[in-house]
Amino acid sequence: MRTPVAVVLAGGRARRMGGADKALLPLAGRPLIAHVLARLAPQVGAIAISANGDPARFAAFGMPVLADAPGEHEGPLAGLLAGARWAAAAHPSALLLSAPCDVPFLPADLVARLAAAALPACAESAGRLHPLVALWRPGDLVARAPLSGAVRALLAALGGTSVAWEGAADPFVNVNDPAALAAAERTAATL
Repeated sequence: MRTPVAVVLAGGRARRMGGADKALLPLAGRPLIAHVLARLAPQVGAIAISANGDPARFAAFGMPVLADAPGEHEGPLAGLLAGARWAAAAHPSALLLSAPCDVPFLPADLVARLAAAALPACAESAGRLHPLVALWRPGDLVARAPLSGAVRALLAALGGTSVAWEGAADPFVNVNDPAALAAAERTAATL
C-alpha cells in the first residue's frame, strides 16, 4: 500500500466553544491541531489542513491550507471534498485519511488498522461511529460525493465499514466544549 495522505478538518464554527478558532485553542501548551498533526505525521506522507478564512493563521505548521470550493455546502463534507481534490491532484493513487482538528489522542495504529479493512473505513469506539476519522479513496469521494449532506450518509452510500477500538480511554474523544477541553488537559497530563 502506498503511504496515505491526510486532511485535518479545521473549518468548524466551534459554537460550543463560543466561536473561538478551536484548532488553535491551547491544549497542554500547544494548539489543539498540533496534537492531531503530531499523531498523524508518522502515519502519512503529507498533510493538508481544511479551513476557511485567513490561511495565515496556520502558516506555522507549514502545510497546505485548503478552503471549501466556492458555492459548496459548508461543513465537514465540503472540507472532506477539498481534501479529496487536493489528494487526487497532488498525490495520485494515495489514499486519504480524514480527521477533525479536535481529536488530540488519535491512536498510533490508526492508518494501519483502517487500511486493513474494506474501504472506505471509519473508526468506531464505545459503540459510536466516527465518520470523520476515516480512510478514503479520493477518486470515490470526488466522483460520488453530494454537494451537501452528512459524511455518515456518504460513508454508507460508498459501502463503508468500521474498525472498532476497545479500551478504557477513547482515542477519538472530541474536544467540543470547555468541559471537554478541561478533560483533555487532564488526559494530556497523564501521557
